[in-house]
Amino acid sequence: MDIFTTVKAAVTVRQAAEHYGLQVSRNGMTFCPFHDDRHPSMKLNERYFYCFSCGATGDVIDLVARLFDLSSYEAAQKLAYDFGIDPDKPPAAIALPKPERPLLKAYRQEEVRCLRVLCDYLHLLESWKVRYAPKTPEDVLDDRFVEACQMLDYVEYLADLLIAAELEQRVKIVEMLNKNGLIASLEERLDRLKKEDNAHEKQSAA
Repeated sequence: MDIFTTVKAAVTVRQAAEHYGLQVSRNGMTFCPFHDDRHPSMKLNERYFYCFSCGATGDVIDLVARLFDLSSYEAAQKLAYDFGIDPDKPPAAIALPKPERPLLKAYRQEEVRCLRVLCDYLHLLESWKVRYAPKTPEDVLDDRFVEACQMLDYVEYLADLLIAAELEQRVKIVEMLNKNGLIASLEERLDRLKKEDNAHEKQSAA
């Protein structure tokens, strides 16, 4: 059996896409890596992919060939190597799901945590920008309004990258956010503010 048939029998398009860093939703949609995609417009199923926006389509080998600028044969070899496939073994022996590498699993959990904290902070900044905006030019600027103006764009940019960037770039962002305990302190602060808000609401209701 040739390498193309073996690889296609062993690896689905979705498995390959996720392995190489694309975030795929439950319904099989992802941001198309072949054009500047603002909303997930590429559909992945077991055997082929199709982008509703730019029209890119093909099987698992075409996907990897385009992602890494390889020939079809080089893409098939890369898949065989990355998924531990022996072209001489029948597909049934290699189609068993491989256990997810513990390091990758730990990273994924960390990435989800960072994204959750960033999105919570983003919502807080958005509400501060409206709630504490100065009413007249003479008003003293509230610290929370200033923080929102300074941080909003940057936090949105980081969150966008964690959703759509290549795996390598996302790993670097997660490392940067965890360095110096940035995410941990932000998480703690958000938690504290939430508790203060809840306490304030209870007082108002009393």
